[in-house]
Amino acid sequence: MTDSKVYVCQLSQKERDYAAANLNETDDNRSQKIEEIREWILKNDNLHACTDDFFILRFLRACKFNIETTKYKFWNYHEQRGNSPEWYANKDPFLVELQDMFELGVFLPMRKLDNEGRMVVLIRIAAHDPNKHKQADMLKASLMILDLAIRENESASLHGIIAILDLAGISLGHAIQFSPSVIKKLVHAWQGCYPLRIQALEFINSPTYVNVVLNVFKNFMVDKLKRRVHVYTRGKKTFLDIVQCDILPIEYGGTDGSINDLKDYWKCQVEENRAWFAMEECYKVKN
Repeated sequence: MTDSKVYVCQLSQKERDYAAANLNETDDNRSQKIEEIREWILKNDNLHACTDDFFILRFLRACKFNIETTKYKFWNYHEQRGNSPEWYANKDPFLVELQDMFELGVFLPMRKLDNEGRMVVLIRIAAHDPNKHKQADMLKASLMILDLAIRENESASLHGIIAILDLAGISLGHAIQFSPSVIKKLVHAWQGCYPLRIQALEFINSPTYVNVVLNVFKNFMVDKLKRRVHVYTRGKKTFLDIVQCDILPIEYGGTDGSINDLKDYWKCQVEENRAWFAMEECYKVKN
């Protein structure tokens, strides 16, 4: 754990100015803050974590360089990984149940960033069959792709993520899979664990009764995240004022390839990173 990759800043002056104004990150404090978190990690014998500079930097940026908040989020991230093996253990991408999820395309980050440098992620909540597929496998596959997508994405670490959650085809079976305890743990992952700044949660193709389920989600959200939830019930195009079409697949009013292209891309990516997934499973809190 003492070996770690050194971060070499390649931010443009505009990005440096943004980081200073919005994240409290400067060229003067970056290395010192990273080292402070690294020393804290190494003093915690039951915290097994990657100590690469950029891995730590992502948490610092998500917490606007507040050391105590960063420690809290960093610990939560690794504690959840230890406490939820159904999501974070045995992440062999060639397992049949995970192959099914990758082929269905339940979680698809766009290959291009938006005009503000944000990563846009399409989450197709009802792509799987709740009578055949376990919700835990759907979430595991989704988190594997998320981990890969943000692993080295500097712009997303600065500017954050927009999630488009497509509810087309959602059924009672899908809703039943999201028990309050699962919803609580999932929201905790979003806002209390992952080194992400969620800029918007766009629910599209929503049935009229969706607020019943969303209210359960909102019960576990902090006020800031609640204000970033938007629900659209009249088709797919009302969210295009937030996400420009040139980064979206054609099925969503875009021009950047198809859903099948995205499925194939991310399936290939996770398969090529099989060894990395096996290695990083050791990063968690061990009691």
